[in-house]
Amino acid sequence: MAIPERVVIALGGNAMTGPDGSATPGAQREAIAAAAQHVAAVVASGVQVVLTHGNGPQVGNLLVKNELAAHEVPPVPLDWCVAQTQATIGFTVTDELDAALEARGLPQRTATLVTRTLVLADDPGFTEPTKPVGRHLPRADAERLVALGQTWEDRGPRGWRRVVASPEPQEVLDVPAVRALADAGFVVVCAGGGGIPVVDDGQDGDVLRGVEAVVDKDLTAAVLARQLDAGVLVIATDVPHVMVDFDTPEARPLGAVTPDELRRHAARGQFARGSMGPKVEAALRFVEGPAAGGRRNRAVITSLEHIADAVAAADVGTSVRTPPSSREE
Repeated sequence: MAIPERVVIALGGNAMTGPDGSATPGAQREAIAAAAQHVAAVVASGVQVVLTHGNGPQVGNLLVKNELAAHEVPPVPLDWCVAQTQATIGFTVTDELDAALEARGLPQRTATLVTRTLVLADDPGFTEPTKPVGRHLPRADAERLVALGQTWEDRGPRGWRRVVASPEPQEVLDVPAVRALADAGFVVVCAGGGGIPVVDDGQDGDVLRGVEAVVDKDLTAAVLARQLDAGVLVIATDVPHVMVDFDTPEARPLGAVTPDELRRHAARGQFARGSMGPKVEAALRFVEGPAAGGRRNRAVITSLEHIADAVAAADVGTSVRTPPSSREE
């Protein structure tokens, strides 16, 4: 298989926190340093890499700080939290990835761009919060926060977790800057946490303002990859394959699948809304529809340690491709 020219890699939360979920600065830096080694291996293969990442634990920590310090300093809204975590994670990725690239003798260096994502003001996601953020809590602790007006859901054995508005990403507004940096030879870190959600007020021209929401980073990664005409979207998570019939005796991994097959599995409720569901949907959105120059795009969902192999080969992880045209058939 020919290696594609441009690849978008979406790093999951496991690449930003310690093995036990710890989000201390030391644990985050160690996790990012480990992830940087795998990203550097992709860069070494000769492709142009654009990198995006999650920020759930980090935004959750800022929200806790908001609550604890509200009597001293004004709480900041979710869009500010996303911006702050983009910058913090981004500079840490820049440091660690630059070191990994230099250790391999590669000339590329890293640039982080604080990035906005356009959403619609009337998106139904604003009235039905679905996006999990922050830490898991016991039921009694979560119920105290529900009484303060927050929305929390029972997430099973790990406890309860807060959910917030998650509107659909329409466009990554800063793609021209991303493209310019990538074309100049940088590995670009952008659209962290799905991008800072903004809406167009439509008053006196284009007037953008941030909104209280968190955009799903995998869905934004699919939008970003399409806008950049990437050939491959790699969604890195903590498992090597997407599983069907998970947690049953019939559980099995998915390898190479067609978009139709993956859609049928999703329609049967095989993928959890707050975990694998958005990753599967992002992969499908990327490969469905026309690709640049008639190319067949490919999306792969796999574990972090397999991302370099996933870019180079079609038989790694759960891989889905743009269907062939009638002429190819």
